[in-house]
This record gives sequence, C-alpha cells and structure tokens, in this order.
Amino acid sequence: MSGGDNGRSAGKGSSPSGKAPHGNRRHPGGRGGSRPQAEAPKRKSVTPRELALNILVKVAESGAYSNIQLNRSLQDSGLSRQDAGLATELVYGTISRQATLDHWLSKFVAKGLHKLDKWVHQLLRMSAYQLLFLDRIPTHAAVNEAVAIAKRRGHTGISGMVNGVLRSMDRSRAELVLSAIQEKTPVATIALRHSYPEWLVARWVAAYGAETAEAICAAGNEQPHASIRVNTVLAGRDERLQELRDQGAHAEASAIAPSGIVVSGGGNLADTDAFRQGLWSLQDESSMLVAEVVAPKPGMKVLDCCAAPGGKSSHMAELMEGKGKVWANDLHAHKRELITAQTERLKLRNVEAVVGDALALPERFAPESMDAVLLDAPCSGFGVIRRKPEIKWTKTEGDITEIAALQRQLLERVSGLVRPGGTLVYSTCTMEREENERQIEAFLGEHPEFRLDADWPEAILRSLQSAGVVGDDFDGQLQLLPQHFGSDGFYIARMVKVR
Repeated sequence: MSGGDNGRSAGKGSSPSGKAPHGNRRHPGGRGGSRPQAEAPKRKSVTPRELALNILVKVAESGAYSNIQLNRSLQDSGLSRQDAGLATELVYGTISRQATLDHWLSKFVAKGLHKLDKWVHQLLRMSAYQLLFLDRIPTHAAVNEAVAIAKRRGHTGISGMVNGVLRSMDRSRAELVLSAIQEKTPVATIALRHSYPEWLVARWVAAYGAETAEAICAAGNEQPHASIRVNTVLAGRDERLQELRDQGAHAEASAIAPSGIVVSGGGNLADTDAFRQGLWSLQDESSMLVAEVVAPKPGMKVLDCCAAPGGKSSHMAELMEGKGKVWANDLHAHKRELITAQTERLKLRNVEAVVGDALALPERFAPESMDAVLLDAPCSGFGVIRRKPEIKWTKTEGDITEIAALQRQLLERVSGLVRPGGTLVYSTCTMEREENERQIEAFLGEHPEFRLDADWPEAILRSLQSAGVVGDDFDGQLQLLPQHFGSDGFYIARMVKVR
C-alpha cells in the first residue's frame, strides 16, 4: 500500500492538525502549517520540550516512527493543545532538519557531535531548531529550558556545555542561514541546505534536474496541511464547506480532488461529531485522486489489493454509491479491523475486508473476475517525507531495489484478475522512477493486453492542465510532486485491459 491515508505505516499517513502554537518558522525553515494535536488536557506531567526530546531519542535509538510515537505520547501527556502543537513541531522539525542542524552545531561543539550522548545530541538539535527555524520562540525560553533539561538528566558540565553552545549559536545567528550553505557540487549543496542524504538528492537530480530536485526537497520540509474527503453518499462538498466555515474554520475546496477540502484552524478534525458520524475522512489530496482515477461505477466488482487502513477502498465504495462490491485486502490480520472500523463509520455496506498476501489473490479470486483492480503498492514512501521525516534517514538505495522487485511481482499476479475491458490502476506515494514510470513501462512491455488509459475524470485533468502538471501529451500516468499543490508526492497510472 502507498501513502496518503490516515494511520498508514512505512511512510504513509496524515493526522488531525492545527496551527503550530508559537507561530511561523523562521526564514530558513519555510512556511508554517499544521501538525497533529493532543486530546483534551488531562494532567501535565512533562513539558512539551521534554516530551519531544523523549520521542527524538526513541526514534534515533530504536528506529520508531515519529508519528506513532508522537500520537501515543500526546494521548497520555496531559499537555494543552498549544503545548502539544509545540511538541509536535519540535519532533518533526528537528528530524527534518537534522543534517543542517548538525552542520551548524559542529562549529560550536569542540569535541565533536559523535562523542555526545544521544540525548545530549538530540537536545542540542531540538534547541538549535527553535533558535534558527521558529520565529516566535524567545531565545531565553529555548536556551533556559534546554539547560534545565540538561541539569535534570545530566550534570553541571553538560548543562554548562549546552548553555555555551546555544548562546554561541544565538550570537552567530546571522551567519547560520540556508543561503550561506555552498558545497563543492550542486547535489551536496542541496542535500546540506535542505537536510537530505546525498544519495537521494543525486537520484532526484538525475531524474528531474537540479532545480526541480531542490524544490522537492524544500517542499518535503514544509508542514503538511490538513485535508478531508467528504462522504458524498451523505452530502455534497459545498454543504460541508459551509458547515466548516460556519464553525470558524478556514476551509477551501481542494484544487485537485473533487471531494476534498483543505482545512486550517479546525482543531482536531478526527475529534468531531462530523467525523464520528461518517460525514468525512482524513486523507491527503493526492491520495484522494487514486479512487477517482479508478472511477468505479455502481454495481461494479472492485478489488483493492493492499488496502489498509481502508481510505481508498471506502472512497471507491462512496463513488459506487454503496452499490456493487469492493474487496479490501491487506496482509495483516490486525489491519482488517482498521478497514472495518472505517467502513462502519462511513455507513458503507459494500466493502468486505479480507486478509491475505496480495501475491496469493489469484488463489482467492477467479481469473478476469474484477471490473477494476487497484494496486496501491508498497513503496519507498518518499512522497510523504513531511509526515514521516525519519524515512529519508532510514531508507537506502537497496530498499528501493527490493521494493521495486516486490512491486513487479504484485503487478504480475493481480493483473490477471482484471476482466477484458476492465481497469488496472497502479499507485505509489513516491517520486522514484524505478518504482513508477519504469515499473509500468516494463509491465506494459510484457503485457500487450494492457495499455495506458488517459480517460481520467475531466475535472481532475482540467486542474492538472491549468497548473501545468500535465500537458496535451498526457498518456494516463501522473507524477505529482509535493510542490505542485502542497500535497503528497504521488504516482498514479491508469491502464485498461484491451483483450
């Protein structure tokens, strides 16, 4: 499965969000945005900076996903909404910018960053992030809290070192700007300026050119906005738009997703009566396009091969007006509950959640038995880096090669389930050519019974064309980059079985 639905793993997922509490990021860090919020305040047991530090250390030491650790920690923290927003910003921002922060910190840590205890290193990163990327946090607040944490966790020597490093950075702030970073090669400059591994930047420069690659990197460091998908079985988008505005939220119709709304100032959108009543779902705009491109009709038989947590399956069921059947398959038994919970919340009765290896789906379903098959494939997830920034540090080129091999196997296996005249849609939440265009090129070369299909919904095509994302030569496959609409990076290919 690829990203864009709430709660996805392996580089996937979006969260309820609201404005970061201490204002926009400083000039080096890009525009402000939204982050997940905590539950209603319970009891305050830790400060937001302590909570953020605990999460950063856990992510660094165990490879835990930042969004999962953050959500768990916030639920039990008792932090106010404002403090929860600060903790969230510190976690995501520090991980996103860690290479740049280390580059600057290394100028002030005499013995070298590699000799620091992990918690001290993370504390310095987190505090430097506040000094250099968050514009409304007073210097004294960032420094004094860092020193207080160092005293509680370490000894006088550590707290003194932390104090000295941060105050030296503050005095040198005019020199510590992204535009001043100039390395020997364009790849190295982009990588250090925007905090990405050089191997990944090199791949994007080779695929898209240096200018576009740098834009991809910059967009990946921005905060994701909150977006919802209206359940059009129950009401239209305009009605929901007006309701949100009446409630004081800033809500705008998505520029690309017909049932999408972009929301800010709406608080925790998952903790609303409208969400609980199934009036909308949390989903990224790019991810919403996938079901629209499948374009299932009422009465069809549709298979979602890698479905959890069910966002695209439920969207297809909505487009089918509850008529016909969607089989939502996932490898993991515990994720069946996620799919079922989602379809029940949305009051959809035409989705059946099934558990099994997608490679074995031809053993469950008869050949050519489906009107449409969606393979939302496992992928590297680089299109959702802004939601899970640690993946740019944990993924390797070898991972891309391995996952591309699995994608080829999956395409080969599930394509036989499409009836003649039926539709096969392949999607990922990455910008990797090896997983996207080259994957489909190889598949079509071996399967002449399929061809690309440019018969996409007209409203979506108009939006893409007006934004200059696709041209008159559109052939049925789309690579959305995160800078195009401020949504996730996504690839979608629509194919038709011609015989």
